[in-house]
Amino acid sequence: MLNQTYTTDVLVVGGGTGGTAAAIQAARRGAKTILVSEFSWLGGMLTAAGVSVPDGNELEAFQTGLWGAFIQELRQRQPGGLDNSWVSFFSYEPRIGAEIFADWVKELPNLQWISDKVPLEVLRQGDCITGVRFADFTVNAKIILDGTELGDLLALGEVPYRWGWELKSQWGEPSAPESCNSLTEKYPIQAPTWVVVMQDFGESIAPETAPAPNYDPSLFIGAWDDYGVERFLNYGRLPRGQFMINWPICGNDYGQKANRLIKSDSDRREFAQECFWHSQNFAHFIQTQLGRRYGLAEGVFPSFSPAFALHPYYRESRRLEGLFTLCEQDILPLAGGRVAAKFDDTVAIGNYANDHHYPGDKFSLQPKSIRWGGRWTGTPFTIPYRCLIPVTTDGLLVCEKNISVSHIANGATRLQPVVMSIGQAAGMAAALCCELECQPRDLPVRTLQAALLTDERLPSALRSAQSPAAIVPLFNLSTNHPDWLDWQIHYLDNPEAYPISGNCPRLLVNPYDYLNLDCFIGIFNRLEQQRYTFTITNSTEFSPKIWQIVTLKSHIDEQLQALPPQEKLTIWGRTNSSGNWLLVEYIDEVSN
Repeated sequence: MLNQTYTTDVLVVGGGTGGTAAAIQAARRGAKTILVSEFSWLGGMLTAAGVSVPDGNELEAFQTGLWGAFIQELRQRQPGGLDNSWVSFFSYEPRIGAEIFADWVKELPNLQWISDKVPLEVLRQGDCITGVRFADFTVNAKIILDGTELGDLLALGEVPYRWGWELKSQWGEPSAPESCNSLTEKYPIQAPTWVVVMQDFGESIAPETAPAPNYDPSLFIGAWDDYGVERFLNYGRLPRGQFMINWPICGNDYGQKANRLIKSDSDRREFAQECFWHSQNFAHFIQTQLGRRYGLAEGVFPSFSPAFALHPYYRESRRLEGLFTLCEQDILPLAGGRVAAKFDDTVAIGNYANDHHYPGDKFSLQPKSIRWGGRWTGTPFTIPYRCLIPVTTDGLLVCEKNISVSHIANGATRLQPVVMSIGQAAGMAAALCCELECQPRDLPVRTLQAALLTDERLPSALRSAQSPAAIVPLFNLSTNHPDWLDWQIHYLDNPEAYPISGNCPRLLVNPYDYLNLDCFIGIFNRLEQQRYTFTITNSTEFSPKIWQIVTLKSHIDEQLQALPPQEKLTIWGRTNSSGNWLLVEYIDEVSN
C-alpha cells in the first residue's frame, strides 16, 4: 500500500458515529466507497469512545434509519438485553457495537475499510476538494466526507469553520452570553470525557487502580452525594457487572485549556494525556472510597489499558461554516407546541435536551425538555441539508459534530443518534451526487429526502438491511405503520400542515407481539401529570415492589394519560432495576 493512489466515488475520512454511517449508506446505495478510520474500531462515540449508553432518539417513532437498525441488532446480540442503566434505554458492551459496524462493512464488496490512519493533507483544485493524502497512500474521490472527531479535514483543507462560543449579538440566541466571561475563557468548548469502564468484582478483590502522577482527590469530593452510591454506579451500568464511567458531577469530564485540541499534534497529545489521567484518577478515587470490590474492567477495549476507551468522547469539534447555521432558536419548541419548527430541507431528526458540560460551572439554557411516556425527553427538531454543505467549497460534505451549528445548539445536535442520522444523510447525498454527477450544493433536496425515506436501491442480498429514515418528527408514527411513508411525504409537501403537537391525526395501531414480554398484574397510580407508578400484585419475582411506569410507544403514552388512578391493569413489558422502571409495551386489560 506504500505510496499507492486509490480512486473512488466516495471517500469518508474518520470512522466515528457519523463517518461509519455515511460510508455504509453510500456503499449500500451503490457508490464505490473507501472509509479510512483512525482507530481499529468503527462507531466512534458509540464504541471506540466508550459511550455505549447513548442518549436521544429513544422513542419508538424516532428509532429509524441506521440508528434504528443498530438498536435492533443490539437487541439480538446483547445477552440479557439493553435494560441495564438509568441514563438511557439502551446499554450494551462496546465490543458488540463495534462488531455490528464491522459486520455491516464486510457485507459490502464496494466498501473498502482502511484503519489506523489519519489524514495529513487535503488536495484541492481551485474551490473543489479532490483527494486526501495519508502517510503512505492517497485517495482521490468525487465526493469526500469529513467524519473526523474534531473536524480535521476542515482545518487541513482550509475550509472556513467555527470553534467555541458565539455571543448573543451574532444570532440572538437566548442562552448565548452577552459578552466573553470567565466561563467562556475557562471552557472554550464543551468538556470531553475519557470514558473508563469499571467492574464489580463481588467477593473477589479487584486489582489496585493506581493514581496518575497529578492525583488530587479534592476534584472528586461529592461526586455522588446527591445520588447515592448505587444510583451513581447504575447511571451507566453495562452487562456483566460493569459500569461505564462518564460522570459529569465532580467526575471525569475534563476541559482544561481545550484549545490545545486544534493547535499542534503535541498540544493535542498533551491534552489527551491529561484527560486520560483525569479519568484514571477518578477511577482510583472511586476505588479508595467504595473499596476494592470495584476496579478497572478487563478486556473491554483493544487498547494499551483495556478499561479505557480508545479515545476521548469529544462533545464538540470544529464546526463548518455552512450554507445555513442551526441556532438555538431552531431546536426550541414552537409556542404552545411540543416540536421545533421543521425545515423544508430536513434530512435528519433529533430530540435530545440541550445539554452542556462545563465541570464545576453551571450554565443556564432555554428548556427544551418535555415529559412524555412517564419520563423526560426532548423537543424534536430537524437538521437541514444546508448544514452539511460548505459555503463555497465543492467536493466536500461533513457528517459528524462538525456540521454548521452554533456552539449553543451543538449541545443538542452532538448526541450519538442524531449524528448517526446526519451520517446516513451525508452518505446518501454523496452517493446521489456521484449518480447524478453534481456537486452537493446542486443536489435536489427532494431527491435526497425520497432516497432516505425509502432506502430502496440496495443489492438484492441486502434487502433485509433496508433502513428508511424518518426526516419529519412525529411522535405517533413508527416506520412499521403502513401509512408511515405517506405521512412523511405529506408533511414535506405541505409544511404548513405540520402539527405543533407532533402528532398525526389519530392512527390505527398495528398489532403487537407481546408473547416474549413479562406479564404484570397490579395497580396503576398517577403521582402527577406524566408521572406514574405501578404496584405489582400477581406472584412474580418482582412483587410487591412499586415501579415507575414508562413507555416509548405513542399509543401507550396516550393510554397512560387517560387512565384514572387506582386502576387495576394487566400489562406486558420489561423491568429495569437500575432505573426502577417498568417499560410498558402493551396494556391488554383495564378492569374497573
